[in-house]
Amino acid sequence: MQLKQAIFIFLFVVAMILFARSCYQRFSLILLGKPEDRFRPFFPRVRAMLVYAFGQRRVVARLFGLNHFVIFWSFLILLAANGEFLLHGLFPAISLFLLPPFVFLPLSFFFEAVSLVTLLSMLVSLARRTFSPPPYLTTPYVKARSFEAFLILGFITLLMIAFFGLHSTEIALGKESAGSARPISSLLAGSLAGISPPGLELLGGVFWWLHALVLLAFFNVLPLSKHMHILTAIPNCFFRNLDQPGLLPREVFVKGNTFGAGRVDSFSWKDLLDSYSCTECGRCQDVCPATNTGKPLNPRQIVHAIKINLLENGPVLKAGGKAGLPLIGDNEEGSNPENSLWSCTTCGACMEVCPVLIEHVPKIIQMRRHLVEMESKFPEELLNFFENLEQRHNPWGIAPTERSKWASGLEITQFAAGETEYLFFVGCAGAFDSRTKQVTSAIATILNAAGISWGIFGKEEKCCGDSVRRLGNEFIFEKIAKENVRIFQEKGVQKVITQCPHCFNTLKNDYQQYGLKLEVIHHSELIHRLLKERKIRLGQKATSLGRIVFHDSCYLGRHNGIYNAPRQIIKLVTDTAPAEMKRNRENSFCCGAGGGRMWMEESLGTRINLTRVQEALALKPDTLCITCPYCMTMFEDGLKDEKAENVRVKDIAEIVVSGLG
Repeated sequence: MQLKQAIFIFLFVVAMILFARSCYQRFSLILLGKPEDRFRPFFPRVRAMLVYAFGQRRVVARLFGLNHFVIFWSFLILLAANGEFLLHGLFPAISLFLLPPFVFLPLSFFFEAVSLVTLLSMLVSLARRTFSPPPYLTTPYVKARSFEAFLILGFITLLMIAFFGLHSTEIALGKESAGSARPISSLLAGSLAGISPPGLELLGGVFWWLHALVLLAFFNVLPLSKHMHILTAIPNCFFRNLDQPGLLPREVFVKGNTFGAGRVDSFSWKDLLDSYSCTECGRCQDVCPATNTGKPLNPRQIVHAIKINLLENGPVLKAGGKAGLPLIGDNEEGSNPENSLWSCTTCGACMEVCPVLIEHVPKIIQMRRHLVEMESKFPEELLNFFENLEQRHNPWGIAPTERSKWASGLEITQFAAGETEYLFFVGCAGAFDSRTKQVTSAIATILNAAGISWGIFGKEEKCCGDSVRRLGNEFIFEKIAKENVRIFQEKGVQKVITQCPHCFNTLKNDYQQYGLKLEVIHHSELIHRLLKERKIRLGQKATSLGRIVFHDSCYLGRHNGIYNAPRQIIKLVTDTAPAEMKRNRENSFCCGAGGGRMWMEESLGTRINLTRVQEALALKPDTLCITCPYCMTMFEDGLKDEKAENVRVKDIAEIVVSGLG
């Protein structure tokens, strides 16, 4: 055995032991998380992994993502080349030279080309981070120009330089039989013509050891840095939440239980895997409405804090000790400030853009649950909200007997099992809010015009519980949900029409956890279907509405994938497609009312609804079209603040009524 081989074997064994030790220390901490079934169904998960991890679907959605796509696939391809390098170092008899020429030569050219592309991609990445890093690459604890980022980029760059240096010296020495298939290395070999053979041997040895040492160091830096995502991102995509949107876990309310996430081991193992998988690309904070309007919330920082907290407290908790670093606290890396948790609108924009499918919002709600249910710490204005929901089943505490007053003068029937096809679940805003009651009447007019068999619960209807669940008061939501499920089942409800996307989402998705499966349809979908089937007929085109700008509700669009129906309705009614704001469809910007923010004051930063209204006003609209009661309130308030009361806000149902013959 040669000295070079012996030294390399020793270094390789030590490096692999250290690598395995680091991986064990970090990945064993994931087992502190609560159990969660993320293995079934198997084949849809494989598909998600292929599309999002290997296909880099969300990565390439942005222009610079193409550079990462190249780096990712170059990394996978060069694993084979680096694997051969390691094997050849351990066992010199093993080499690609053993392959037949018709395989060896194309493979050599392929590795050469990929190495060149990788080197160019590294130089682009280095230049971007050095000279023009986008602002969303930086947080208080994560910097674009960090030592770690430059270290990893430097390692990969050195590997490529060593690759070309090694092969160019071998070509110059006449040892490389694939010189014709390595154009870059051959070109570099020409510049080495004046060096003596012993000098070339020495230079080749330098490049070989540079490649070997950097490669072994790279292995050991991975599990100790943010680039651990190289090891976890692919499985994280496999374990994605297949529900749309992701359902929050139920709690078991028995004496002695703890609720929510007050310690890092209160999260599930998948939540902890998420924290390791974060690439710190900053896309989540770039689209977050709270971050964009000066709120203390930063979705990337939430995930980063969970990871730091796990690394700090995990070994202690694993040994049976007590966590020292609080999961929820102020001004400390590894802790999440309370005001950042309450700033979230649960719009889901962060989860929509995350390349590795991290689930930010459920983690925030889990921490809200701990604050509400374990510590009774929540914004003061929510006290009346919680009491009203629990006692009178609506946010305003209005008497339930007032629920059907909106129907005065209209032909409305009570829902009766076996006699009525659809339950129109009016919702709290539709029953009590003076502006939204006009939308409720418009929907009733359309249903009657179409001859639909429908009815309401009237005073028996209760809040669906959307906001109270997103605010973290799972105890009240559980009571509301169980009561509603009982009423729905007793009355034999099978089909439900909603006007509020939050009611739509809760009845359709959350209530499945309580054994209730309904056919739930949002009024925009139903109206679109009625128009296509000609069950409602339009008169003249509704040209009086002028220029219409459409806004996507987060809970109708991003959370439930309904984008086309409202737009097609507008086209049918006005003969003109609506104007689109810059941020639309899955990239829509929140109105600011989701996640229970409808019932809270917005005292930090710029008001989210103002930001969205200003974006709409830039298009000089006559009418803003919405599909959500919360959006209605936020847009009308924003227009008043902007002194643009000449612009009307209309629900899609009101636009259809204006066009009825």
